Amino acid sequence: MTKKLFVSVLIIITVISVNAQQKVDIQKNNLKLSVDLTSIAHPLDKIYLTYYNTSTKVRFIDSIDVSQSRIANFTTYLPEPILGTLRIARDAYNIFLEEGAITVTAKDSLSKSTVKGSAAHIEYLNLKNRIAVYDEPSKILYTKYSEASRKNDRVAADKIVESIDSLEKVINESVYLPFIKSGKNSPVVLFALTQYAGYAIDPQKIEPLYNQLNVKVKELPGAIRFKEKIILAKKTEIGQYALPFIQKDTAGVDVSLASFKGKYVLLDFWASWCGPCRVENPNVVNAFNKYKNNGFTVLSVSLDQPGARDRWIKAIHDDQLTWTHVSDLKFWDNDVAKQYGIQAIPQNYLIDTEGKIIGKNLRGEALQAKLNELFKTK
Repeated sequence: MTKKLFVSVLIIITVISVNAQQKVDIQKNNLKLSVDLTSIAHPLDKIYLTYYNTSTKVRFIDSIDVSQSRIANFTTYLPEPILGTLRIARDAYNIFLEEGAITVTAKDSLSKSTVKGSAAHIEYLNLKNRIAVYDEPSKILYTKYSEASRKNDRVAADKIVESIDSLEKVINESVYLPFIKSGKNSPVVLFALTQYAGYAIDPQKIEPLYNQLNVKVKELPGAIRFKEKIILAKKTEIGQYALPFIQKDTAGVDVSLASFKGKYVLLDFWASWCGPCRVENPNVVNAFNKYKNNGFTVLSVSLDQPGARDRWIKAIHDDQLTWTHVSDLKFWDNDVAKQYGIQAIPQNYLIDTEGKIIGKNLRGEALQAKLNELFKTK
């Protein structure tokens, strides 16, 4: 499944919000953001400034009451240039934040704002405008996928995902890739690279692009963290030995990946709260039942939340997942998920009898085709 589908449909990494005042106490302020809302006619309440750093896993939230003044002045410490969002109820505007003084002026609504003082925002708008031509067909596909998921129609959902993949490939190669290769000394290039890479990084494809980034861009904290993700992705490439781990099953008994040596194992990352995972489960059940007598099995790692053991167990029974399940119920802090660099689910790895990874992110017909090829050959 594609990164955009992950962003639109899956619940992705969530972290504790960092209070704005706490940040001010720790670091010296380097961002002054002024927002002029005087052109908005309807009553206002609060305006929120938020951003989520996918590299450092920090979510920032601050708010100001604008019911009287209609002018908001945010002053805070910004660890690095990053895409943020200004929001008043359902009215929102995405802005690329960077150190300095930035002025935002609303034009009848926040969504129609203009920005001064951020060169990075200008670059972001250029990138956004190139992608805009694909917005409508993309929206239609996501709507169809949501409808198919609600109906539990896996066949239709799989076909829609194929269409989304095709559209995303066009966007990646025609928009993001040229922007990444532009050589610009802009943090927006790093943003474009993370979008291009998605949540399942292909190091053979992404590392050369990372190496071509401007030196100043590679010094950003987000770029340093992204490099670490590339290094981790190398350890879980096809052909590498699967990373060993031990985690407790539903009965609290330790289960080791090494204990499955001699079998073909689908290492499946999922959670009871993950809608697309539940849609995919019947396909995995079908594969398990079809090939379990050929030395194939499934080992599921759940990213269920603390205190959600009952929901985890119920989902296993409801979906008839009659194989081994493990979890530490730490949500996105699941030790095995972090070890494998899992940033979105569902994801999986197909491991051979010697413990080597021979397939990644096989879903729908792709999983069936791979197993059919594997055991037909056998």
